[in-house]
Amino acid sequence: MDNRRFSRVLFSGPVQLKNADAVYTGQLQDLSLKGALLQLDAATTLQSGQSFQLQFQLNESGVDLFMDVTVAHLNGSCVGVRCDKIDIDSASHLRRLLELNLGDADLLSRELTELSE
Repeated sequence: MDNRRFSRVLFSGPVQLKNADAVYTGQLQDLSLKGALLQLDAATTLQSGQSFQLQFQLNESGVDLFMDVTVAHLNGSCVGVRCDKIDIDSASHLRRLLELNLGDADLLSRELTELSE
């Protein structure tokens, strides 16, 4: 059963997952206000609970988004991360991306309200 509270949108593009110890590269698979699913280029020794900075670019716009994330689940080179913190500029761009892809401004508003509670 899927217990996600936030709508996810398919979004593909290069991604970096980095901390003081390592940098992993891969592809973003999907995205929400509260997390992302990544397909890393190689199997890793990541563990649930590890903290990283996630960086990806909005297609050809040249805008980089940054999130502080925690590894939530792993399945080989597929990694689910939970967004712990996002800067205001990245949050604004993410909101716009989700708004365009969800096509439901009311749903996004409800999710933003839930996120802030």
